[in-house]
Amino acid sequence: MAEDLNILKGTKEEQYKSLIPQIQALVQGETNRIANMANVCAALKEQFHFLWVGFYIVEGDELVLGPFQGPVACTRIGLGRGVCGAAWEKEASIIVPDVEAFPGHIACSSLSKSEIVIPVWEGNTCIGILDVDSDRLNDFDLVDLKNLEDIVKIFNKS
Repeated sequence: MAEDLNILKGTKEEQYKSLIPQIQALVQGETNRIANMANVCAALKEQFHFLWVGFYIVEGDELVLGPFQGPVACTRIGLGRGVCGAAWEKEASIIVPDVEAFPGHIACSSLSKSEIVIPVWEGNTCIGILDVDSDRLNDFDLVDLKNLEDIVKIFNKS
């Protein structure tokens, strides 16, 4: 297991290219999902300085707050509510350039301006959501989408 991150400056793609193998090393051999979620959050926050990075875990008919880095967050989110609940309901990733324009957005932090949400899978079942918020408008794009989906896949193989 790696104990330190090598933080790289460069394009977003270069930063992800450097970070993904480090995340693989962080989760390799660790079977505890919560520990792996925590390290994934820390690695993403350290590399990109996002406002908020965290996981919500499916419990019954709600998403419940899991490991995260950033300001305090909403504890429970219902199916279809907000960006996370919508991604869970649709079983699809969502990029939101401006959270104020998203119908039903849940404002856990007034500092959040844009958001990307990625479902976490175990087999064919959505077991959680990776949620990343930025304090800048339109901060997420297809580079983030591809790489965050790849990170979730790595995390799921641990």
